[in-house]
Amino acid sequence: MKYVALLSGGKDSCFNLLHCLKNGHELVAAASLRPEQGKDELDSYLYQTVGQDAIEFVARALDVPLYRGVIVGTAVEQGSEYGTRSSRKGVEGDETEDLYDLLATVKSHHPDIQGVSVGAILSNYQRVRVEHVQDELLSEMIGAGMEAVLIKVAGIGLTIKHLGKSLEEMKPTLMKLNDLYGSHVCGEGGEYESLTLDCPLFKSRIVLTEVETVIHSDSAFATVAYLRVKNAYLEPKPTPDASADSLAVPLLLDEKYQAIRDAVAEAEKKPNSSRVFLPDSAHSASDFAMDTRRNGKWVAVSNVQVECPANEPIENEVTKCFHLLQEQLLLHNLTLAHIINMNLFLASMDDFARVNAVYSTFFGTSPPSRACVALDLPSGIRVRIDCIAFVESSERQALHVQSQSYWAPANIGPYSQAILAGERLLISGQIGLIPSSITLPSPRSLGIETALSMQHVTRVVAALRNGWEGYTQAAVHWLSDAGLVDAVRKSVDTYGGDEISVKLLVAVKALPKGALVEKQVMVHTGRAWVEEEDSDDEVDGKKELVLKSVEPFYKQGDIAANNLNLHWETSQSRDSPDSAGCTLICLRDYTESNIASLRTHLKHIQALQRSLDHALSIRCFYSADRTNFSNVRAFLSAIFDKKQGIPPVASIPSRYIATRLEDDWDTALLIMN
Repeated sequence: MKYVALLSGGKDSCFNLLHCLKNGHELVAAASLRPEQGKDELDSYLYQTVGQDAIEFVARALDVPLYRGVIVGTAVEQGSEYGTRSSRKGVEGDETEDLYDLLATVKSHHPDIQGVSVGAILSNYQRVRVEHVQDELLSEMIGAGMEAVLIKVAGIGLTIKHLGKSLEEMKPTLMKLNDLYGSHVCGEGGEYESLTLDCPLFKSRIVLTEVETVIHSDSAFATVAYLRVKNAYLEPKPTPDASADSLAVPLLLDEKYQAIRDAVAEAEKKPNSSRVFLPDSAHSASDFAMDTRRNGKWVAVSNVQVECPANEPIENEVTKCFHLLQEQLLLHNLTLAHIINMNLFLASMDDFARVNAVYSTFFGTSPPSRACVALDLPSGIRVRIDCIAFVESSERQALHVQSQSYWAPANIGPYSQAILAGERLLISGQIGLIPSSITLPSPRSLGIETALSMQHVTRVVAALRNGWEGYTQAAVHWLSDAGLVDAVRKSVDTYGGDEISVKLLVAVKALPKGALVEKQVMVHTGRAWVEEEDSDDEVDGKKELVLKSVEPFYKQGDIAANNLNLHWETSQSRDSPDSAGCTLICLRDYTESNIASLRTHLKHIQALQRSLDHALSIRCFYSADRTNFSNVRAFLSAIFDKKQGIPPVASIPSRYIATRLEDDWDTALLIMN
C-alpha cells in the first residue's frame, strides 16, 4: 500500500521505513509535528519533539514531500483508551487531534494513501516482546546500515559527552547501563533520543556542520541535554541502496508454535472418521427466546435476533438487533458501552463486511472483544447476537490494535483484541492471519493457521498481563470442517497451555476470511477481591476488600446411565466470592425419559453444583441436524433450581461437537458463572 511516514527523525521511525519497504509498501510522503515557534522541545506524551530542526533534511534525504503541523494541544487524555466508547469523536484540546489534522491535510494531497508508518516500537501491545529482545533490535538497526546519533540524553549514566555519538559507538555503554540500572538499550524509557543521518532508503546522507549543546538540567544523577542543529547539508550518495533484502525480520512462529504446526501437519496424514453433516436436514425448530440476567457486576444478554423478509437489506436487520439489545441492557441501566464481549453469528459469511459497517456505528473507542462465525441459522434469521456486559465501566481495560506489525494481527472488524474486566480477560476469536500482511498463509496450511491462532492468543494475554500470571478457563476452537477435529485436537495436546481449562472443538458453517480455525478463550487473572480477615475496618457491617491471589481448580468426570452419556468439566477459582469460572456439560443419546435420573447424579457433584448455582449464561452448542429442542429444555429444567430459573441461553447450531478426548456429542453446554 502507499503510505505516509510519521517522522520524528529518530532511529525508530526510520528503521520502520525499512520494514515497510521489506513488506512491499510504497512511501509517498512524510509528516511531522513540531513545537510552536521559539520552542525547541515540548514535554509531550505522544511525540518526540527534540531534533525538529533537522526533520527537513531527513525528508529531503528520503526525497518525499514533508507536511508539518504545530502541536497546540496537550495530553488531555492520558488513560489507556482514547475518546469514548459510545462514539468515534476525539478529545477536544488533546495533542492527538493535532496529528489527526496533519494527517487529514496529507490525505487531501495524496488521496491514495492507505497507511501511516509509526516507529513506536514500545507501545503497550509490544512491551513484553520488545523488552526481551532490545539488544537484538539495536544490533539489527546498526546492521541494517542505519547511522543514527544521540541528539538528547536524559538517563542515568548518560552525559553531554555522549551527544552526537552513533548508536554503534554507544552500544557498549548502553548495554552496560542496562546491566547496571535496567536502562532500556533502545531508549524507550526516555533515556535518549536519536537523529538518523543515513539509512538505505536515504538518497543523500545528512552531514551536521554546526550544532549547539543545550543543557536543560545538569545533575549528578542524570543530565538532561540535547543538540540544537544550527546548520547541516545533504551529501549525495554515489550508489543509493534502497533495498531491504538483507533486513532481518522476526520468525513467523516462535519455537513452541513451530512444534504445534508440525504436530498438526503430522496428524493430518492420519485418516479421521468424522461424521458427515447434512445441511438439508438441519432443523429450524423454535430456538431459545431472547433473555437477560444480572449476577453481581455481570450482565448477560442472549439470542438477540429479528426475523426479516429475505428482500429486506441486512443492514436493517442488524440495526433492529442492536435496538433490541439496547432495550435489554436498559433493563439493567446499562448501555452498549458496558459490553465487554460479543458473539456475532451470521447465516452467511458473505454478509461480513456489510454487517460490520453497521455494527461499527454503535461503538466508539475500544469496542467489545468479539467472535464471529457463520451458522446454520433458522430460516428468516441472518444475524444473531449474544453478549456479556460489565457494570463498572471504569474497571475495564482494552487492547485495541489496528496497526500492522510482526507481533499479532490487527483487528479485521470493529472489535478489540481483548477486554479485561472484573479479573476476567475475554479475548476475541483469533484466526491464523500473518500479522504483517493481515492475510492467511498461502498456500493454505492448517498447521500454520492453527499455530498462529494459538500464538496470537498467547501474545494478547501477555500484552495485558500486569502483575498477574492468570490461567485459561475456557477455550473454544471453531473449525470450518468436521474433518479437521483430529488434527486441531493434536494442537491442543501439543500446546499444553490450557491444562486447567474446559476445551471444546466445534465445526460450523464458515469462519471469517475463509479461515480453517479460530480460537476463542476466556482467561482469569488468578486474583479476586476478598474480605481481609485480619482487618477490623468495616463499612456497613462488611470487612475491607483486598485483591488477593485465588487458587484455580479443574475437575472433570463422566456419567453413563439409562443409555445416555454425559461428560462434564469445570474450571473455577476456589476462593473467589463470585465463583468466577466456566463449566462444560456434553450430552449424547439423551431423551426426556432418561434425563430425570441425572438430577440425582449431578447434585452430588459439589464443583458442578457450585457452578450451576452461580450461572450467568449458557452457550448451547447443538447438532443442528439431529437435536430435539424439547430434550434440551428438559435437561436444563432438570439441572437448574426452579426458583433460580434457567439462565439466558445462546443457541449455536453446530455441524460437529467434540471435546479433547471424545467425538460427536449431540449437545454441549458452556456455562459462564
